Amino acid sequence: MSNMTELARKQVSEIIMNALGELVAAGKIPSVPLPAFSVERPADASHGDFSCNAALTFAKALKSNPRAIAQMICEEAVLEGTAFEKIETAGPGFINFFIGHKWYSDVVKSAVNEGQDYGKTDYGKGKRILLEFVSANPTGPMHIGNARGGALGDSLASLLQYAGFYVEREFYVNDAGNQIEKFGKSLSLRYMQIADGSKAELIKQYSGDDICDKIFADEENFPMPEDVYKGVDIIEHAYNYYRQNGDMLVNKNEEERKSALVEYALPLNIDGLERDLKKYRIVYDTWFKESSLHENGSVKDIVKQLTDKGHTYEKDGAIWFKASQFGDEQDRVLVRANGIPTYFVPDIAYHYNKLVTRGFDKAIDILGADHHGYVPRMKAALTALGIDSSKLDVVIMQMVMLVRNGETVKLSKRSGKAITLSTLLDEVPIDAARFFFNLRDPNTHLEFDLELAIKESSDNPVFYIQYAHARICSVLRRLANEGITFENSDSLTFSHPSELALIRHIAALSDCVNDAAKTYNPSKITKYILELAQLFHKFYDNCRIKGEEESVVQSRLSLCVAAKTVFKNMLDLLKVDAPEKM
Repeated sequence: MSNMTELARKQVSEIIMNALGELVAAGKIPSVPLPAFSVERPADASHGDFSCNAALTFAKALKSNPRAIAQMICEEAVLEGTAFEKIETAGPGFINFFIGHKWYSDVVKSAVNEGQDYGKTDYGKGKRILLEFVSANPTGPMHIGNARGGALGDSLASLLQYAGFYVEREFYVNDAGNQIEKFGKSLSLRYMQIADGSKAELIKQYSGDDICDKIFADEENFPMPEDVYKGVDIIEHAYNYYRQNGDMLVNKNEEERKSALVEYALPLNIDGLERDLKKYRIVYDTWFKESSLHENGSVKDIVKQLTDKGHTYEKDGAIWFKASQFGDEQDRVLVRANGIPTYFVPDIAYHYNKLVTRGFDKAIDILGADHHGYVPRMKAALTALGIDSSKLDVVIMQMVMLVRNGETVKLSKRSGKAITLSTLLDEVPIDAARFFFNLRDPNTHLEFDLELAIKESSDNPVFYIQYAHARICSVLRRLANEGITFENSDSLTFSHPSELALIRHIAALSDCVNDAAKTYNPSKITKYILELAQLFHKFYDNCRIKGEEESVVQSRLSLCVAAKTVFKNMLDLLKVDAPEKM
């Protein structure tokens, strides 16, 4: 797994240090401790491929003019055996390095020979990460926010694996607590409406595939209170249970009825979540149930641990956590006066399970924008338990706005009619959905253009990138049919600016992977391959293959294969198809 950019950067440092050693030996500069310096990639290619500020940082220690120091380093520098062919002083004392042609050849050969491993790094080698994402409420279908979280989380997991981390994907199933109580109440109310003998004739009129929609729309005869779930999916569960089991629950008490209906409907919902996510190309390693934390005593144990450590107190009959002593803005209730734990306690137990019981080095949660306050609260709890809170990282994801014809798509206020992940994927290709949701930094608002996502033109970034990959495949097929085949030659030569720009970008892949992994930001990958497509199309327009000298033909064929490799690797990372024909 070659990182040609990092190798060249290290060589810059070695050239500088070796030159300094020679200058000290010759008595041209004093032997004194010198501060660190940086090696950067200039935005302007005329300033070289790498620029170093060594002379500027050394000026004070050496008591000399930075430009004079830079000039001495340049005169003493030995470039033989390195990636560089030229070094020069610029501005107030920067030292600019220009890469030689062999480096360009080596980059292309690395991409060709390493294939599906090209661009992989060992940035996270030996570190274990548990990445939790989506974790949608199992009381209903997934919405558009979950769609963004799914694409973001799954792509981030793949990105971290590409950067050398061991990663497990996890879905936290909230199958306990208030939302399940509300789910049961909603199901019970709808079941009793459907089983009401006085409405039998009305329901008969509604018979057919759309019976649940009709009941949903008939608010006069089938009213629901405000504090319940009102979606069509609730009616469907209640209706299907009634069809299968009749009125057997009518004479049961409320708790028994709710329990039976939840036991019937909840597994169906969880199966539906798993099915929709698989359709979205997301497969989890673990579906972790909140209920297991109650059943195995973990929830009670967390309260006991915090109490034993002196981090709780009683007030108004409730047990409070001294969260404000650990960086939170206020103290938090752990156990209500009625003896029932708040949702915060199983959440603490869940993170304790991740970081202590299962021993992951890092837990990453992807949460919606309304969870900002959750982060200091959870970190306070971990700190109080003696756990390094930096082991928890939270990626905050902003809202999604659906747009069609330049106008915002209004989501229905009728709670059963919001656009879900499933309905989105009926309209938009999976490739486009996964790519578009990763087009922006997670912490920025995202406008999802429904028309653009299905457009087959260069305006659509997914189409534009996939077309670049398919174009390379077409070039290779067409030339092979004419007897011009790729031979993986060792003698490659590149000189055209379009070739060099494309190769520099290919060489930057490992740096991009590390940067994206470090910042938990897959949008850096989508931007990278979009730029790769732009550079390839430019190369294709400016650099012909057929009819050139054999060395040029093989060099450009090699560059095509290298670019194809990078397209395929990065699209695979995002779980977006890389078609060979379009």
